[in-house]
Amino acid sequence: MMQEEHFASQARACDRLGSPFTARLCRMLPRLLNERSLTGGRIQSWPGDPAADALALRLVGGLHGLVLSGEHAGLAAVYPPNEAPDDLLEEALLAALAHHDAALSKALDSPPQTNEIARAAMLLPGFLAIGREFGMPMAVREIGASAGLNLLFDQFHYRYGDSCWGDEASPVKLVPQVHGTPPPLGGFLDVSSRAGCDLAPVNVANGADRLRLKSYVWADQKARLERLEAAISLVEQTPVTLQRADASGFLAAQLAQRNENEVFVLFHSIMWQYLPGKTQRQIENCLDEAGNVAGAPPLAWLRMEPISPADSCATLRLSLWPGGQTRDLARCDYHGRWIEWVAGTEV
Repeated sequence: MMQEEHFASQARACDRLGSPFTARLCRMLPRLLNERSLTGGRIQSWPGDPAADALALRLVGGLHGLVLSGEHAGLAAVYPPNEAPDDLLEEALLAALAHHDAALSKALDSPPQTNEIARAAMLLPGFLAIGREFGMPMAVREIGASAGLNLLFDQFHYRYGDSCWGDEASPVKLVPQVHGTPPPLGGFLDVSSRAGCDLAPVNVANGADRLRLKSYVWADQKARLERLEAAISLVEQTPVTLQRADASGFLAAQLAQRNENEVFVLFHSIMWQYLPGKTQRQIENCLDEAGNVAGAPPLAWLRMEPISPADSCATLRLSLWPGGQTRDLARCDYHGRWIEWVAGTEV
């Protein structure tokens, strides 16, 4: 019952986030799964919290991977941009579940790695706020970085209503809807270094890794896939440093190497929920201790996360040291479709 409720809840979320096809899959799959298969058995006896583990999206990603790789033509025939009635979609899903049971079961091992590029448009105004505050080069560090594509945020082009920022020649062009007043885009921004970590970093130079990353993009959201491919083309030209590491350990090691002429910026987006509570507390304590050392260089923590798991949108929140003052800058769509600046123009 818990799994059925989880799939139904995920379907409602997909509807809100503009993916009716993924919502349709999430409503259909529970009645097609049974304990006679590896995949069905694992889902029905999942040991953790299926919602916290994004269980439905793990399976949806595995199925999309079969389509993108060309391994199941019958499934591809009923996936976007094609249309199919429920009976044909169910038939293709049953065939895929039967013929690729081992591969789909393996897909359940990893949480989704979306590396959603549009979230950079939510984060950029926060980076600019840091620049206005300190006027120093930034040592940018990301936890839960996936493929590290958003570490290249300063190489994208952005439009917020009538205001623009960035290189017009960039292949990555982000145009979020603006609710209310556009975010302020003035200020100093110079990234002096960038690096990230992930428990399972994605190497886009590796074909299998690239396919896995694309598989988590919902099949009826073509624009998201195009943005991802454009960002991959950038990281191929400007590789980023990624470490396979626990977030708290990575942060501690990076803070120990701070440069006094830089502001150290930790950022992340829609990954905090996947961290154990102990790791969250370690990160919070590490930042507070490092930020309040007398004479230490400035420190910033920028995150785009829901304040509560039940929130319908994320909050762009910024903490600055010394002092550790925290401000809410904006309300944001989870996938970066819209932003509502709430901090005022003085930030």
